[in-house]
Formats: sequence, structure tokens, C-alpha cells
Amino acid sequence: MKLKHLLLLAFFCFYNYSYSCKCEPHNREIMVAEGLKNYDIVFYGELVKSDTISGNFTFKILELFKGEINSAFISGSATASNCSVLPIKKELWIVYANYTNNTNITISMCSPSMGLESLLGAYPTPPPSRYYEIKDIDLRDLYQKVYLLEDKNQNIVDWIQQLERLRTYKSSQNIISEKEKTELKIESYSRYIIISLIVNIVLFSFLIIIILKKNLFTK
Repeated sequence: MKLKHLLLLAFFCFYNYSYSCKCEPHNREIMVAEGLKNYDIVFYGELVKSDTISGNFTFKILELFKGEINSAFISGSATASNCSVLPIKKELWIVYANYTNNTNITISMCSPSMGLESLLGAYPTPPPSRYYEIKDIDLRDLYQKVYLLEDKNQNIVDWIQQLERLRTYKSSQNIISEKEKTELKIESYSRYIIISLIVNIVLFSFLIIIILKKNLFTK
């Protein structure tokens, strides 16, 4: 398929969404932090079901970075009434989503969600102007293939970098969690020590009272 046909197809796929949703370009340096801040659940998973008729989809969660789940699978839906979109390609995805209820999610086209080979809610990057200046059809087709391959490779690089940053975030949270557990243990031990001291003081006081009473009776 010619590159211009791909661009037209992408345009019509997202035409309806673009009227209601204006998404700012993602800054690669901060999009993970922004995604973790702005969305209810963040995970790395595999798209196992996608129904273009109903708009329903299901992911198998492989690694959770934010949110709570009751199952290894999570489902959601996309509707034309908001900015939600339907992931279509069954591949590995990094997903930033919001809950619609306790079990279902919705994915915004403005989120940094992306598949290993699919940039969700985004148009293909326009080719350089020199592409349109090439007159030779074979050379132009070759240039198109190289361009699309470069674009695909860049998407894979961005995907891997996102996953690495999310795992770094998760590791830092685990360290904080372990620290909190340690502090909680210390706090619990402190309470036990205080309670033990109070009990000992009370027992010691009773003992003193008993001794004093005994001395009084002996006199």
C-alpha cells in the first residue's frame, strides 16, 4: 500500500476523535511520570481480544505498575462519545487507562499507551518533504519502505524505554514499601516495649503495696 494511502487511512480512523479530543504531543522524558500521575491503572500486557464491532477489548496483564487488579485479565471498551480508543493489534502493550467501574477500563487516545509496533491514537509521522520530490517510482517505493521501517524501529525503541522507566519506578516503590514495613515493625516493637514497661510498673507497684501492707500487719 502506498504511503499516502496509509496516511489517509489513519486520518479517517481517527477523524471523529480528533474533533472532540485535542492531544498534546508527548514529551518522551516525562510521559511516564505524567502517565503514572494522570491514570488509574498502568500495566504491561498482551492484547488477547479486540472486537471492532462492539468496541470491547481484553488484556492479559503481565506486569502491573499502578492500580489494583483481581484477575490476570482486564477488559474495557471504547465508545465514540468520548476520547476512548480501541487497541486493535494483538501484541504487547504498555497501557495507561482509567477505570469505568471496579473491573472495566477505558483508554484515552491522549494517553501515552502504545503497542510494541502500534502508537495508539497517533497518526503516522509524515515523511520528509524530499519524499514527494522523488520522481522515480521504484526509488520512491524503496524510500517509503525504509521510512516506514525507521518509524517502526523508533516506536520499538520508545516502547522499550517506557518499559524500563516503569520498572525503575516500580523498583523505587518497592524500596519505599520495604522501608515503610521496617518503620512499621519498629513502631510496633516500640509499642510492645512501652506496654511491657507499663505492665511491669503496675506489677512492681502492687508488689510494693503488698510488702508495705505485710510490714504493717506484722507490727
